[in-house]
Amino acid sequence: MRILVVGSDALIDGGLQRGLHKEGFAVDWAKDAESAMLALRLTPYGLVLLDIGVSGKGGLTLLAKLRQRNDATPVIVITAHDAVPDGVASLDGGADGYLVNPIELAEVLARIRVVSRHQTGRAQPLLQVGALRLDPAQHRVWLRDQEVSVTTREFALLQELMRDPEIVVTRAQLEERLYGWNEEIESNAIPVHVHNLRRKLGGDAIRNVHGVGYRIGMLA
Repeated sequence: MRILVVGSDALIDGGLQRGLHKEGFAVDWAKDAESAMLALRLTPYGLVLLDIGVSGKGGLTLLAKLRQRNDATPVIVITAHDAVPDGVASLDGGADGYLVNPIELAEVLARIRVVSRHQTGRAQPLLQVGALRLDPAQHRVWLRDQEVSVTTREFALLQELMRDPEIVVTRAQLEERLYGWNEEIESNAIPVHVHNLRRKLGGDAIRNVHGVGYRIGMLA
């Protein structure tokens, strides 16, 4: 999942970005509502973490604009300890939840899981291609009813390929969806993830389309 954090650089420097990276999330940062709106127009995000305490009324305006244009991107609001009414107002304005500063990574991750369960409740809960199944909400993968242990990056890559088995996904697209703007990406990062998934799932699990990218294989 790719996450957009909207707020002060202190929110990022406080370890939130590093913690989310370790959990396999790609994280981008926008310092204000205007920058966030531009990012949301250009990039599909799975979640927005919106710091109302820094963004002020601009944060509530951003939320209102998203919902007015029928953008259903989940938004979790972060509010100051003495500004809980802003969190309540955000819920009324279409936010999917709110957290009170100071926040802990475990609390953020729990809230993300709640939002993911709600999202999958409105859509197909499982992705299945042949004998391969993936549960987006629980971050679990099965091959022929045998659960397979994968890393967070491997899971994210597999999920991108399984969304539409007929689509070929380029290496650049995978890098964009798995990594944030400021993350350093090794030149062989995607091939390494693909190699590891093939080792766990079988050589035909992911197929190369020469000169284009990758697609999921149809495992029997």
